[in-house]
Amino acid sequence: MNLNRNKDFESTPALQLVKCLWEEMLKQDDSELANLTQTPSQFIFEAAKFGNSQFLVELIGRYPDLMYQLDEEGYSIFHIAVRYRHANVFNLIYEIGLTKELFVTCEDEDQKNNMLHLAAKLPKQSRIAIVSGAALQMQRELLWFKEIEKIVQPSFREKKNSNKQTPQELFTEEHKELLKSGEQWMKNTAHSCMLVATIITTIIFAAVFSVPGGNDSSKGLPIHLKETWFQVFIISDAIALSSSSIAILMFLSILTSRYTEDDFLESLPFKLMVGLSTLFVSIITMMVAFSTTLLLAYHDSLNCVTMLTTIVASVPATLYIMLHYPLLGDIFCSTYHSRFLFKPSKPIF
Repeated sequence: MNLNRNKDFESTPALQLVKCLWEEMLKQDDSELANLTQTPSQFIFEAAKFGNSQFLVELIGRYPDLMYQLDEEGYSIFHIAVRYRHANVFNLIYEIGLTKELFVTCEDEDQKNNMLHLAAKLPKQSRIAIVSGAALQMQRELLWFKEIEKIVQPSFREKKNSNKQTPQELFTEEHKELLKSGEQWMKNTAHSCMLVATIITTIIFAAVFSVPGGNDSSKGLPIHLKETWFQVFIISDAIALSSSSIAILMFLSILTSRYTEDDFLESLPFKLMVGLSTLFVSIITMMVAFSTTLLLAYHDSLNCVTMLTTIVASVPATLYIMLHYPLLGDIFCSTYHSRFLFKPSKPIF
């Protein structure tokens, strides 16, 4: 979100209240502020903790010095954003130009953790659960770690904390259970889908040698070879066989993967996405082949029963796609839309 606030946001009653309360707080002297449970600067840390970027945008836009404040642990609002995985707050760091170098070099006093160490730590379960599926959760954690790795100085990537751990070592230790869960989730999903793809391949392969209407006894050619519906049957059967075979290969590749950390970033999600997509295509074309077979077999006596049978036969395939399409959508969004999770903007300071 850009610090040059838009007019719609500026006109909201909530923002007007923020402005009034903040101005009143700044009017208080030191003795009055000492009686408060929180100092003015602590409110920006609470806002960063809960991902309230609009509050921070307004205050930093009016009082830029606030972003240089550090909490009792020595963390800035950007460290807190990394710790609690709030990308909307962290993206503000791209808008402050060269000044961001001051923040990425900060370390806490106790553990000597820099910003990359914070990205390596496993956040609370509530923040992990914003992405469904252990494999996609692992992917999101890797995205955070890789992004922070880009902006910190090269020396900080290998710098050890008080426990003698580099950020990469800390990431591996903190995420070992999530890695195991992601591996199990990926294997279970691939195994189930591979079973369906194998069944479809078997059925479609057998259908080629039992063409509807039979063959001509003299030449051995299909009787309905020149009919349009027969061409539709052959094309849909070929597409179903090809797509189901590709799905099997993709799922087999997932099952035989090494399951390293980096595999969860793009390799495994891409294979699962391709496998699910080709599986959906094979199911659809299989039902098209089945429907054209009925039309060819009963083209001389088409009635309501035949048409109803064709429609009912497509229900299982439609139901399967509807139930599994959200999973495909989640994988696509997590793999490709998450590339825009961190959006650098033009520096305004």
